[in-house]
Amino acid sequence: MNRINQLFDTKKKDILSVYFCAGYPQVDNTAEVIRTLEAGGVDLIEIGIPFSDPMADGPVIQQAATAALQNGMSLRLLFRQLREIRSEVNIPLILMGYLNPVMQYGFEKFCQDAKACGIDGCILPDLPFEEYCKTYRAIAQRFDFRIILLITPETEEDRIRRIDAETDGFIYMVSSAATTGARERFDAESETYFDRISRMNLKNPCMIGFGISGSETYSTACRYAAGGIIGSKFVALLAETGDAQKALSRLKSAIMPVGVE
Repeated sequence: MNRINQLFDTKKKDILSVYFCAGYPQVDNTAEVIRTLEAGGVDLIEIGIPFSDPMADGPVIQQAATAALQNGMSLRLLFRQLREIRSEVNIPLILMGYLNPVMQYGFEKFCQDAKACGIDGCILPDLPFEEYCKTYRAIAQRFDFRIILLITPETEEDRIRRIDAETDGFIYMVSSAATTGARERFDAESETYFDRISRMNLKNPCMIGFGISGSETYSTACRYAAGGIIGSKFVALLAETGDAQKALSRLKSAIMPVGVE
């Protein structure tokens, strides 16, 4: 069974997923960050593939992607760095990036090489659902490779149910129509959206991302979905500390409810 499915089969709530950008702050610290996140209790890791035009990302991740590219990070280098990662790490690993680098690499080769490294799936925010169904789903399925699709507050119910029927793993529930970035709390409109999706009883679990940075936003995500995805906050802490362990410690302190050790 794919590790993503194993995770959601065994842990139904309070799942913590953390994103970082490969090649940032240093080009050669990818494996170290992954090891540190698993050792620190993270359930799922999203490894960002840096791209020069990350349209869904806010300034923190955009800056990290630019620096990673300047550091020399590429998809080929990333796969070399991940070649031995499964000898040390057991939790699900997902790549997150944009279509352009993947298409240049070749989608089938991308799936094959990612799977050979022990990567369990990929999030491509600019992959149209129809193109996924028509062209890419069958290729990914051959490699037992999960393509995770996104929904937003504007996604219609019929489309959400089609995405749920045609995908496997989990659904990435974007908290708002904005780009990534930290926020203190979700507004009433966002919570109405979260509640609406939770009441749809989808077959796939949902993970809420975009804007999660503290105990209030993380606990809200966990209340309405299987868990929360944190990106910008961890990337910013990694930039401030230059150390994955220190960044993760500060992140967990930020998202931990007051009074909980």
